[in-house]
Amino acid sequence: MSITIHQASVPVFVQGLKGLKGVLAKAAAHVETRKLDPDALLKARLFPDMFPLLRQVQIATDFAKGCAARLAGQEVPAWDDVETGFGDLIARVDRAIAYVEGLDPAAFDGAEDRDITLTRRGETSVVKGLAYLQTQAQPNFFFHLTTAYAILRKNGVEIGKKDYLGTA
Repeated sequence: MSITIHQASVPVFVQGLKGLKGVLAKAAAHVETRKLDPDALLKARLFPDMFPLLRQVQIATDFAKGCAARLAGQEVPAWDDVETGFGDLIARVDRAIAYVEGLDPAAFDGAEDRDITLTRRGETSVVKGLAYLQTQAQPNFFFHLTTAYAILRKNGVEIGKKDYLGTA
């Protein structure tokens, strides 16, 4: 039995985003219950040269929506990175879930062989859809999800593996 590129991408992104939403909700409750400055957690990093929590969430949602759009043959929607609080981040995650789920599964037909053109740091490259999903988009998506989770866990938010995994 084979699976479609839609099945290999959209449900994976949605599950990861739902897990992210859950850990962000627990972080917001953690901050409120303990009367902490939310900005301290939103700006927390694992290491000085890494992005803070706020940016990790933005990048994770960008990879989910960007990959899904490209595989569906759509223009990637541009979202301004204007979030400043947990409510804003949760709303962004909800927006990403709605966008990814709203793409027509039929638009993904043939995406594994579709040329995906990427421009990063001024350099353009072309890669096939399946290779893009497996070697670039999903690994980056999971890197930023995991880093967001790790920042929260390191800073005392009571979350575990089940929270990270979200619901299937």
